[in-house]
Amino acid sequence: MTSPIRIGIGGWTYEPWRDSFYPPKWPQKRELEYASRHVTAIEVNGTFYSSFKPATFAGWRDTAPDGFVFALKASRYCVSRKRLGEAGESVARFVGQGIVELGDKLGPILWQLPATKAFDADDIAAFLALLPAAEGGVRLRHAIQVRHGSFLVPEFVALCRAAGVAIVFADSADHPALADVSGDFTYARLENAREEEPAGYAPDALDRWAQVARGWAAGESPAGLPYVADPAPVRPRDAFVFFINGAKVRAPHGAMALIERIP
Repeated sequence: MTSPIRIGIGGWTYEPWRDSFYPPKWPQKRELEYASRHVTAIEVNGTFYSSFKPATFAGWRDTAPDGFVFALKASRYCVSRKRLGEAGESVARFVGQGIVELGDKLGPILWQLPATKAFDADDIAAFLALLPAAEGGVRLRHAIQVRHGSFLVPEFVALCRAAGVAIVFADSADHPALADVSGDFTYARLENAREEEPAGYAPDALDRWAQVARGWAAGESPAGLPYVADPAPVRPRDAFVFFINGAKVRAPHGAMALIERIP
């Protein structure tokens, strides 16, 4: 028994994709319609920079097909601060802006910490306690991405497991990676795409990521990834994999190639 694997990209508005992903002369106002039928999830980065009206989220919901999921990057005002535990008002404002209009197409909320943010157990515990389990009757799921080496300790994993918050695994050349499973879903960002590869990653690398994604969905802690704590209990989990950053022009092709490898 396995859980769903959703594979996608960051955003859908990117000018170079109009020459490499979208069909020639495809209307820009229909780019979400096209993208959401070729990948199975999108990480929305615009929510990091600004808020949106409820009608906007409802529009995204109605444009995407059944089964599609939007992950939302949380506002910079929540995470770009010295004391994360003081972000309660900003967290409430973010989740209260109308994201629940996405309904069952609302995926995880990504809380991406600055690369300069070091691990402070008390502050992280206070921040995780601020993340609400629901808003307006809609369940919320949370993932945290850390990018400082001080987080590579069992204590951080334990805090996330206690809070039910997933730790983001990032395949990155710039930041340390942490693959410990801590929530009831997994969240991966593949950030090492290369433009010389048609799909960003070489075929054998995509084969490997397909194997890893299947392992995550089956509830495993796949071998060969970096861990700092004991493995999480084995149980099926939703798995999210996003091709993002790196050679962004290749991201949709990487996502589609990985989707093809997973039955």
